[in-house]
Amino acid sequence: MSAWYEGPLAAADTETTGLDVESDRVVTATVLGVRAQRGKWPEDDEGRWTPGRLSWLADPGIEIPEAAARVHGVTTEVARAKGWPAAKVVQGMGVALAEHVAAGTPLVIMNAPYDLSLLDREFLRHGLPTLAEQAGREPLVIDPLVLDRQLDRYRPGRRNLGSLCLHYGVPLTAAHDATADALAAVRVAVEIGLRYPSVGRLSPADLHAAQAEWAPQQAARYEAYRQRTEPTATVNRHWPLIPRQGVAS
Repeated sequence: MSAWYEGPLAAADTETTGLDVESDRVVTATVLGVRAQRGKWPEDDEGRWTPGRLSWLADPGIEIPEAAARVHGVTTEVARAKGWPAAKVVQGMGVALAEHVAAGTPLVIMNAPYDLSLLDREFLRHGLPTLAEQAGREPLVIDPLVLDRQLDRYRPGRRNLGSLCLHYGVPLTAAHDATADALAAVRVAVEIGLRYPSVGRLSPADLHAAQAEWAPQQAARYEAYRQRTEPTATVNRHWPLIPRQGVAS
């Protein structure tokens, strides 16, 4: 049986109006599929890294703050002039992701609780079923951030996607471009699987279950660290999806 990192993988990434999963909206998004590795050695299969993809630019229906536009490059004016209606983009993402999930393909999502939770609130906002309901099963998720934090816990420095790409020798052609970020996240996950056989040998289901245990532990450690200087600081402990608490209209 092939290792999970040799099999087909899917990835998703969003660029948004902000960081609040309850109220912020999708601006750009990508869902891509990476086919199974054809040969024994990853370096002999460069064609794997030109995946099929679907990408969207949305008019989120609200103003895009200047701070967010500086990150991803999409202003309110550009989104209104060139973007698709938000409901159409969200529906398209749901269909694309559900196809992968229904097929049992693991979803690679960097910092999954952010993207999956924000997308879940968009489904609710536009009267669409959850991703699990659309796919007929719960997604299997691979989160490079959780894996890296668990397997190299004491490495100093940042853990954002750019930092992980540098550490694992993965190209990142355009940070904060949804397509580039999604592809880089897949490549980081594959490098982690290659570098750490303890996770590379797990089945996708067992790997998902392991991350569901590790992520809350990591969050608890980070919360304790933050509370040294911010006594009231709290850190989300849910993975891969933050339960619904309400949604802005």
